[in-house]
Amino acid sequence: MVENHIFEYNNLFELETGGTLPGFQLQYSTSGKLNADKSNVVWVCHALTGSSDFEDWWPGLFENGALFDPQEYFIICANALGGCYGSTGPLSTNPITGQPFYHDFPELTNRDIVRTFDLLRQHLNIPSIHVLMGGSLGGQHAVEWAIQYTEDIEHLIGVATNALHSPWGIAFNESQRMAIVNDPTWKESTEIAGINGMKTARSIALLSYRNYSIYQDKQDDSHEYKLRDFKASSYQQYQGEKLAQRFNAYTYWTLANAMDSHNVGRDWDSIEAALGRIKAKSMYIGIRSDILFPIEEQIFLAANTRRSALDIIDSRYGHDGFLVETDQIARSIRNFYQKNSPVLV
Repeated sequence: MVENHIFEYNNLFELETGGTLPGFQLQYSTSGKLNADKSNVVWVCHALTGSSDFEDWWPGLFENGALFDPQEYFIICANALGGCYGSTGPLSTNPITGQPFYHDFPELTNRDIVRTFDLLRQHLNIPSIHVLMGGSLGGQHAVEWAIQYTEDIEHLIGVATNALHSPWGIAFNESQRMAIVNDPTWKESTEIAGINGMKTARSIALLSYRNYSIYQDKQDDSHEYKLRDFKASSYQQYQGEKLAQRFNAYTYWTLANAMDSHNVGRDWDSIEAALGRIKAKSMYIGIRSDILFPIEEQIFLAANTRRSALDIIDSRYGHDGFLVETDQIARSIRNFYQKNSPVLV
């Protein structure tokens, strides 16, 4: 059973861009129990619109009898700073003003988010993380964490992720931000500001998450000889509405910007030098049909990380395959364990 908790940090938190937060909170979810020496921690990092409820968005990996069985492991995931699932974000109350932050919420980078995760780790007195894993934005967080805190991570698993967010990825995110900006309500300070723009942003994002093939398979209605009301049109509308029921445009904006900031080489001699700092046994999993985080990016990660393994899986779902192909992902990780750490199998 997943349990939810709140971590309160009551000190001034300085951000990489020079801004500050007067403290923050993180909501985090756990399953299983710490063993006596706290050596059984599996820490999961979520993607852009994910939450701390890892069993909900990454099913099949963290249940009884699964790869990470809560009978054996203590599994934890924290909702990222800037999020909207219990962690401090733009809709949270600014304790200085007594009003929600809204547009005044400061700019975050992935490094800021990772630092909050590690403060939670310290708060829980966890000496090291046995397995740190994440996909997409969550994979970026995991890689950055393994670089910044080299002694704290034993195994690193990055799925459909990268060391540097590409111009291609930034262009997709900028197109989504343009959609939000062009919503007239975005200028307002309300909970639903920019919400229609965010629906369009989600529609744009889906084109990078999926691909031509899966739309052809799932949304084709050419045999009906329609002039309007196409399945693909309805699908795009539906996905925008669906996200609007559970998310807000401020958090979408904040975390998309954090994703664009991702460059593990910043403040190091190079990206390669930064990856060379990783001491964890590392596994990178790419998806052959992924057009947003193409396999070249996982190949680069593996080539520049010591003690690393690489697996490329097949999926019809493109980037979204990291959420869909849990059987293949579990098999890849099991093979990695058998080669690198047999005691875990």
